[in-house]
Amino acid sequence: MTSADPTPLSEPTSKTRLRLWLKLLKATRLVEADLRENLRTEFGTTLPRFDVMAALSQYADGLKMSELSGLLRVSNGNVTGIVERLVEDGFALREAVPGDRRASRVRLTRKGAEEFARQASEHEHWVDELLGALGPEEATGMTEQLDRILREGAQ
Repeated sequence: MTSADPTPLSEPTSKTRLRLWLKLLKATRLVEADLRENLRTEFGTTLPRFDVMAALSQYADGLKMSELSGLLRVSNGNVTGIVERLVEDGFALREAVPGDRRASRVRLTRKGAEEFARQASEHEHWVDELLGALGPEEATGMTEQLDRILREGAQ
């Protein structure tokens, strides 16, 4: 054990993994806070709004509101207000779903797609800067390890 690393070598694996989780959480919160602030100051928008636009950008034909909320893992209520504001701003279009009077499909307009592309480019740049301490090999290795956790956790 060194002064820079207070972890005793004999520490149980469960404690080591708990420490890893806490560091992952802290790092995630740090990155997320910076992204939220950058989106707010540079684009006058929010991270949830960016997330909705990101999801919609992957589906040219749009998504039903229930599909969108499921994809984002949030309630329909959380998505509804964001979608309404995107529609008001001309970034999204809400259309009725044939055969289902209660459902609506949402998709980005051309204006919305262009705005999202602008935001996504800056978002990528910010993430690159925030994770710049990692070399490409380290980033790839960590991504592979996190993918492994996700695969094994989904079983």
